[in-house]
Amino acid sequence: DDITFCKRHNINAIRTSHYPNQEYWYDLCDEYGIYLIDETNMETHGSWVANNIETPETAVPGSKPRWEGACVDRINSMMRRDYNHPSVLIWSLGNESFAGEVFRAMHAHAHAIDPNRPVHYEGSVHDRAFDDVTDIESRMYAHADEIEEYLKSNPKKPYISCEYMHAMGNSVGNMDEYTALERYPQYQGGFIWDFIDQAILDSNGRMCYGGDFGDRPSDYEFSGDGLLFADRTPSPKAQDVKQLYANVHMTVDASGITITNDNLFVSTADSTFVLRILADGKPVWSSSRRFDVAAGTSEHVEIDWPIDDYRAGAQELVLEASQQLTSACDWAPAGYELSFGQCVVAGGKIADTVTAASAASDGAITLGRWNIGARSAGREALFSLAQGGMVSYKLGEREFVLRKPLITTFRALTDNDRGAGHAFERAQWAVAGKYARCVDTKVEPLGETAVSVTYTYELAIAQRTKVTIRYVADVLGHVDLHVAYPGEKDGDLPTIPAFGIEWMLPVEYSNLRFYGVGPEETYADRKHAKLGIWNTNAFRDRAPYLLPQETGNHEDVRWAEITDDSGHGLRVSQTANTETGVTKPFAMSLLPYSSTMLEEALHQDELPEPKHMFLRVLAAQMGVGGDDSWMSPVHEQYQLPADQPLNLDVALDLF
Repeated sequence: DDITFCKRHNINAIRTSHYPNQEYWYDLCDEYGIYLIDETNMETHGSWVANNIETPETAVPGSKPRWEGACVDRINSMMRRDYNHPSVLIWSLGNESFAGEVFRAMHAHAHAIDPNRPVHYEGSVHDRAFDDVTDIESRMYAHADEIEEYLKSNPKKPYISCEYMHAMGNSVGNMDEYTALERYPQYQGGFIWDFIDQAILDSNGRMCYGGDFGDRPSDYEFSGDGLLFADRTPSPKAQDVKQLYANVHMTVDASGITITNDNLFVSTADSTFVLRILADGKPVWSSSRRFDVAAGTSEHVEIDWPIDDYRAGAQELVLEASQQLTSACDWAPAGYELSFGQCVVAGGKIADTVTAASAASDGAITLGRWNIGARSAGREALFSLAQGGMVSYKLGEREFVLRKPLITTFRALTDNDRGAGHAFERAQWAVAGKYARCVDTKVEPLGETAVSVTYTYELAIAQRTKVTIRYVADVLGHVDLHVAYPGEKDGDLPTIPAFGIEWMLPVEYSNLRFYGVGPEETYADRKHAKLGIWNTNAFRDRAPYLLPQETGNHEDVRWAEITDDSGHGLRVSQTANTETGVTKPFAMSLLPYSSTMLEEALHQDELPEPKHMFLRVLAAQMGVGGDDSWMSPVHEQYQLPADQPLNLDVALDLF
């Protein structure tokens, strides 16, 4: 299973951290083709660092002669056992054990018995006097810009991140900044930490982690840092890893495809390239081709896309190229996709508009003392002057509003959020939207078939920033929803975790079909995914991170349909901003739990049996980060500055 996961996700190298692995694993890597860094059983982190303070004089083994024999014996035993495995590309002296003369002895011994393979050790970065104990510049959790500084310095050694992209919980954001460094020949890549969550399923069905066994002190859920969950099911994070680690990259445009083959040895001759055109997400044309691009080269292949045949009937066309296995292999069937490329070209169809001109004879707009209503043909939208929001949205007897949609300025904290201090810095946003108060309501009839109701809220922050929610409802049951945050320049406010609305729905509306990037969850800094139409549901979209946290978000959504098992439901689609006329995609999620419920739980089994569904429709959400889980913030370009406006513009329809 492990080897299949790696091959299917374009992972081509494993570091056996922090000890030699069982011999069967090396046999599998020999057979399937995985490069290994074989690592000596060595980890003495706690002997020389505590609370981020280094004490080199207490380091073990350091330069202490009494440790030399034991440490040399460890690398000798590993090398004698594994020498004849061709998968072993590099020997490693161990992990996080500082530096010293003992490592010089280990390095010398390794080269004495095997002069051909390089030797790796990261610990010399803590004492550059021992740079000679490693043949590779190796660092842990260096940011991409720091790595690039090294690569630009005409270095004598190749570079490897022996650990990077700390995959704890909802993580692995901004990974493309690292893979982009492959343009430097000295950059040899890195090893994501970690492969799999470490957790134990107890007899009550709880996935247990640190601290659940009476163990104190504990790092608690810090063991949940894998690309696989503890039951070996892939995490949504693996979606980006597969695409970014692909050996063949495709840049698609209206003239064809630029194919870059980063393989060292094989051409693309054995691959099938499946070309498709999607019209507003629906496949309308496909063709299979074969292209022979040699290893280490790039070639532009002209494609006569039949764009004009489909442009008029679509708002946008997606041009797609998919590299697939022509024949089955040991780890995947024929047709398995290795990588893809897409681009979007404008269509010729004007966006659909809903008009009330053909309203049924029973259509009516009601302007009451307490409520404003629009109804016709079994559809009704009701807006309360007293409650300050939409209090009913019905199709026949089906009610879609259990409580008025609330402004949200928060998300359930991720592990990276906690580690970077996002919780402390952004605490005010946890309640700013949830406890916002309505301070004004404006009603504007729009002829006899539509009405506009605008609610103005003050956010629960010191600045009392005003946010407006405007509903434009017609007698056909169509509602335009516009949520506007103007940007707050008074005071030095922290960036906003998320902005939009959170909406409680009846529990039966658990199915989700959407046109956006997917199929797995995506975030602003983690969306190397396919644009298309995807089917999922609220239960599948709740990724079972060891500690419940933000999950299920979908980016670049054009429309989403939330339905029950009979197919009835609510459609949310992008619409034009009333001031700028600009139409842009939105972000959304459908989950059986609210952001607050996820934030409060410490284990997945603490979340109750679902009683409702929670639809969250956002103008934007900050990224998830991934450089590490203890210090590094989400990168600035993936944050939401509080002094900038945010607008959510969507249309609602019942069916």
